[in-house]
Amino acid sequence: MSDPAPEAATRRKRGIYLLPNLFTTGTLFAGFYSIIAATQGRFVVAAVAIFVAMLTDMLDGRVARLTNTESDFGIQYDSLADLVAFGLASGLLAYFYSLESLSYYSDVAGKLGWLAAFFYTAAAALRLARFNITRGGAVEKKVFLGLPSPAAAGLLVGFVWVGADFGIDGSTLVLFVFALTVAAGVLMVSSVRYNSFKDLNFGERVPFRYILFMLIVFVLIILDPPRILFLGFLAYALSGPVFALRRLRRRKR
Repeated sequence: MSDPAPEAATRRKRGIYLLPNLFTTGTLFAGFYSIIAATQGRFVVAAVAIFVAMLTDMLDGRVARLTNTESDFGIQYDSLADLVAFGLASGLLAYFYSLESLSYYSDVAGKLGWLAAFFYTAAAALRLARFNITRGGAVEKKVFLGLPSPAAAGLLVGFVWVGADFGIDGSTLVLFVFALTVAAGVLMVSSVRYNSFKDLNFGERVPFRYILFMLIVFVLIILDPPRILFLGFLAYALSGPVFALRRLRRRKR
């Protein structure tokens, strides 16, 4: 009579963890819904959906670590969901809001519009693939090589949200959106280093001013979400090149 224990262990390994993958599915759903909203011209709703995807993307990893339910399946599923939400959905939102209007000028300009959106999406895919093969390395634990795809989406989608919230027609901002789309893609595939903030330990005691600072940030976001979020992601995106230039100057000295 065979021992049922190895068979039961194999059966458990073949299963997936439900809780963290539910949050990952939420990221995928928010990205898909953003695409639907963007095709219908509801750009504010589409932008908000991307930021909801950022929240669920942040939660799935933390839940997996807290409940000790990390798995290879979860890692791959998370990357695919990120590609949809922060790559494809964000690029299409920029295209439908503004880049599509380049076709009014000429056929070549119209091609440049959708090629910029494709370049951004492809850059997000390359950034996620590079992150997967370097995950767990000494470099990726402290810093990110290249702008993370959620931050790139926050930069691009945040700008679209600000424009749509003001009621500005995307065609009037097409040069800014084009430049921002290409720049975000370049930063994602670059070797510019960004702080990962993974060394923060939320279980330790912190000075009282930290709590006060977080409270102020929370209040500002509630008062004016599109502009505060966009400025926050813009500052983070600029921090990489700024610190890279500072390091270069120190080396020359």
